[in-house]
Amino acid sequence: MVHSKKAWFAATALAGVSALALVGCAGGGEAAPSGSSDAGGDYTAQNCADGTTSADILKVGTLLPTTGTLAFLGPPEIAGVGLAVDDIVAAGDDACTFWTDSGDSNDMTVSSASADELINAKVSIVIGAASSSVSLNVVDKLTKSASPIVQISPANTAASLSGYSPFYFRTAPPDTVQGSALGQLITSDGNANIAFLVFNDAYGTGLRDVIEETVTGAGGSVTYGAKGAGQEFPPGQTTFSSEVTAALATNPDAIVIIAFDETKAIIPELVSQGWDMSRTYYTDGNTSDFSKDFEPGTLEGAQGTIPGANPAEDFKERASAWHESVEGSALDDYSYSAESYDAVILSALAALKGGATDPATIQANLAAVSGATGGEECSTYADCKELIAGGKDIHYTGVAGTGPFNDKNDPSSAFIGIYKFDGDNKPVWQSAVEGKS
Repeated sequence: MVHSKKAWFAATALAGVSALALVGCAGGGEAAPSGSSDAGGDYTAQNCADGTTSADILKVGTLLPTTGTLAFLGPPEIAGVGLAVDDIVAAGDDACTFWTDSGDSNDMTVSSASADELINAKVSIVIGAASSSVSLNVVDKLTKSASPIVQISPANTAASLSGYSPFYFRTAPPDTVQGSALGQLITSDGNANIAFLVFNDAYGTGLRDVIEETVTGAGGSVTYGAKGAGQEFPPGQTTFSSEVTAALATNPDAIVIIAFDETKAIIPELVSQGWDMSRTYYTDGNTSDFSKDFEPGTLEGAQGTIPGANPAEDFKERASAWHESVEGSALDDYSYSAESYDAVILSALAALKGGATDPATIQANLAAVSGATGGEECSTYADCKELIAGGKDIHYTGVAGTGPFNDKNDPSSAFIGIYKFDGDNKPVWQSAVEGKS
């Protein structure tokens, strides 16, 4: 049975609690990400049934990468969303997921088509995209239309997206936080002259600019790839002999690589030209597991950053178990899984607080449930739901460790993880620094 919004408000008032409308929506409906199955595990994809809309259920749309150069980020983000929706259902409220692919910035037709699908499906929220450039391609269509949808990215960091739209939020901090942290790490390691190998992408150049400002502010200099030098390379480039030769000719102390899948072609070129790979630094777009890509020891000692606190082990275990149950494989990377999870939980709590699952209600209550106006702290959906049912204001603390949304819909504070590559070319958590947005 599908309840009208008016009838649902009446039921909520009579019961004295806020609850998500009960409609059928588990298993079935739109397909989960490629290769998934609802069978054989403790978790399911909770696919939306045909005909459901944001008027009658928390309909979670995704715009996450299952193809393209950022596809390696898909599994942890998808697992975070899927686990959150399962936790909402386990707490007695109905929610479902409508999955789409964001692709990457090399082919914007993928995200454009997916945005149209999400709009036509009348979702409550859109979780994504992973790429700032992809979000910039669709954010107007999603959040500035006559009937705007809430978009929450778990991974966008471009500074240009801060305060972009009242309906655009993110649970990852802007580049000003990560760039400052990485710049400080580079200079604290004793590096004064820095070269950038950076792609011409909103994420790449924005992050480069903040790192450069931090390095030069500490008395260092940029020898190659600086802002305004015109030495960026286009996304999707596959050969880097000339760029690496030019960068090494400037005799840098360290090289910062800001790219996505292009990194897999840059690293062999640096190795072939004799660069000490321990003197390379990476960002969230490429601080990933390269154990299957290069000979052991290739990246040993290199460092990188990923926004977000190191998720607790129990969360990692549950996220991996969800992915194994639904996708058939355990997770080996948890980048932005916590931020994806929190984005969904915050949306559901906003719906509870407002008494409806439509985008406008969620948008109006997101900041409040994140703790922007104070409230009693709670860390799980079930516990927060109980407080809301008791008429209390809440501050969901979440698993990513981010602060409440600020007036630009960015997290007001966030942790940046510092990682060092081991002998197997895997990034290993070292520490975290907290920054303010």
